[in-house]
Amino acid sequence: MQSSYLKLQVNCSLQKPSISHNFDHFKSRLSSAFKQLSLRISVPKTIKNSFVKLLDVFVDQMFEFVDQPLLPSQRNFAPVDALREAVLVTNIDGEIPEDFPEGVYIRNGPNPLFGGLKSTKSMFGSSNHIWVEGEGMLHALYFKKETDGSWNVVYMNRHVESETFKQEKQRNRSSFLPAIEGDSLAILSAYLLNLLRFGKINKYISNTNIFEHAGKFYSVAENHMPQEIDIFTLETLGNWDVNGAWNRPFTSHPKKAPGTGELVIMGVDATKPFVEIGVISADGDKLVHHVDLKLSRCSLSHEIGVTQRYNVFLDYPLSIDLTRLAFGGPLIKYEHEGYAKIGIMPRYGDADSVKWFDVEPNCTFHIINCFEDGDEVIVWGCRALESIIPGPDLGLNKFEWFSKKFRHAELADESVLTSPDDVPLFSRVYEWRLNMQNGDVKERNLSGNKVSMDFPMINGGYTGIKNKYGYTQIVDSIASSASGMPKYGGLAKLSFEEPDNTESEELIKVEYHKFEENIFCTGGAFVPKGRGVEEDDGWIITFLHNEDTNISQVYIIDTKKFTDEPVAKITLSHRVPYGFHGAFMSIPVQTQKASRNES
Repeated sequence: MQSSYLKLQVNCSLQKPSISHNFDHFKSRLSSAFKQLSLRISVPKTIKNSFVKLLDVFVDQMFEFVDQPLLPSQRNFAPVDALREAVLVTNIDGEIPEDFPEGVYIRNGPNPLFGGLKSTKSMFGSSNHIWVEGEGMLHALYFKKETDGSWNVVYMNRHVESETFKQEKQRNRSSFLPAIEGDSLAILSAYLLNLLRFGKINKYISNTNIFEHAGKFYSVAENHMPQEIDIFTLETLGNWDVNGAWNRPFTSHPKKAPGTGELVIMGVDATKPFVEIGVISADGDKLVHHVDLKLSRCSLSHEIGVTQRYNVFLDYPLSIDLTRLAFGGPLIKYEHEGYAKIGIMPRYGDADSVKWFDVEPNCTFHIINCFEDGDEVIVWGCRALESIIPGPDLGLNKFEWFSKKFRHAELADESVLTSPDDVPLFSRVYEWRLNMQNGDVKERNLSGNKVSMDFPMINGGYTGIKNKYGYTQIVDSIASSASGMPKYGGLAKLSFEEPDNTESEELIKVEYHKFEENIFCTGGAFVPKGRGVEEDDGWIITFLHNEDTNISQVYIIDTKKFTDEPVAKITLSHRVPYGFHGAFMSIPVQTQKASRNES
C-alpha cells in the first residue's frame, strides 16, 4: 500500500454560475475542502495508476486544448525553444567597460510549453491560462574577462524544470487543465482532474525572479517554493524548502537584511494562515524565525521590504478570497475602495508586535527601498490605483480592457477618477513616511503624471538603508495600448535628494534613457562597479527586443552618463521573449564550451 498526500494549493477564479441548487451545494462543499487545505487518499499504487490512466483517457476524449492566438504586436511574448548548448556572442557594438565585473546576467520569464498559453473547450465549458502564466525560462549572458583583456561573452537559455514541468514533458503534450479563469464548471472540473491526476491543482511556474543566497541561486514564482539552479548550466537542482522548514509559497522578492545577511521572506496563501514571514540564516541552512501575521484577509502582496531593524509588509486591497469564490465571484479581485495598510514588524517580532499604518487605497507590487530616518520608516515604491492582475471582470473583452487602461497621454488628477472604469494602469514613484512614535503617516507622489514607471532597481548594497538613487523601467503607453500588453520603452534614473525644478519642488529629479521606436526592455538590473566610490557608480544592464527587425540585444548603460548612448550593445542571434525580473551575479566565470554557429 502507498499513501499519497495531495496538498491543495489554490490559484484560480470562478464566474457566477447559472446552474442548479445541487451544484451550489457541491460548490459549498468544495469551498469547505479548500479551507481544510489538503486531501489524503490512501489506495494501492496499482489501482491508483490504473485510475489515473482512465482519467487521462477521459481528458483526452473530452477536452480540446487550443492555442491562444497572439496579435502581431504581441509576437515577442511567444515562447522560444531551449538551446542544446551555449552560444558564443561576437556581435558587440561599442565596448564592454574594462572595469565591468565578471559574472552572469540572468533574467526569468514565462515560456509556455507546447507552443504557448492554452485554452480548453469541453462539455463543461472553457477555461484559459492568463498572461502571467507559462513555465519559467532563464536567459543568461556570461561575461568572462580573458588574460589579454578581451571579453568572452556566452548566451544560454533553459527552462526551469519544476515538478510539474517534468510531469508534462514526460507526457509530451499539454496535460494540466487551465485553472484560473473560465466557465464555472470548466474550472471546477480542472481543479478536480488536475488534483486527481497530478496531485496539484495548478502548475508550479517558477517564472518571475532569480535570486542568490549563501552562494546558491534560485528561481521563483510566489505560487510555490523556489527551485535551486546551477548558475553555469541552468540545470534545476530541486526545490528549496530550507531543510524542510518552509512548506508554503515563497515571495518572488526576498530581501537580505542589512548587517546580518539573513534572508527575509514571506509566503502568501489562499487559506489561513494567509501570510507568514520568515527569516533564513545567512548560511541558508536554518529558518531562524517564522511567524503568522494573523491577517483577516489574503492580500496578494508581491514584495516584502526590510530596514536595519524592521520587516515591511504591504497589505493592499488586491485579495484572494475563497469565500467570494464559493459564492460565484472571482478568487482574485482588486477593490478600488478597499482599505490599505502598511505593517512595520521588528525583525524577529510576532503578529502583536506589528505597528499598522492606514494609508490611501493603492496597488503597489514593487518596493524600491525602505529605510529608517529618525522616528520614521520611509517606504518608496511604484504605486498604482489599479491592478494589472487579474485584469477585467469575467465576460469583458481582455484586449479592450487592457488597451483602454494603458491608453493615456498622462495621468489625470487622482481626485477626478471617480469610476473604476476611468482608472488607468499607471504607476508613479511614491513615498510613505511612517512615524513609529506617534503613528502619523505622510504620503506623496515623487514622480509626475506623464510617465508610468515600474520594475524598480537599486544598488543592492543599499537595500534597507538610505539611498540616493533608484532606477525603473518606463512604460510606453501607446505601444502597450496597441498590443494590450505592457511594454517598456526606456529606463529612468531617480535622484531622491534632488528636486525636479521643471515641474514641482514636491517631485524628485528624473532622468530618462529612452530607446528608439518599437524597442522594448525587460529584466533590467543594476551592476555596481567593483571599485566604485559613489552609489551610482555602475551600469544598468537589460535585455531588449527590436520589434521591427525581430532582433534581441543586451544594452549596458553607464548610470553616471544615463542619457548617453549605451556603452555596449550586444546583439544576440536568438530571440529573447519579454519576461519579468533580472539580476546580475558578480561571480568568477570559467570559459565555457560554446558553439560559434550563431545562426
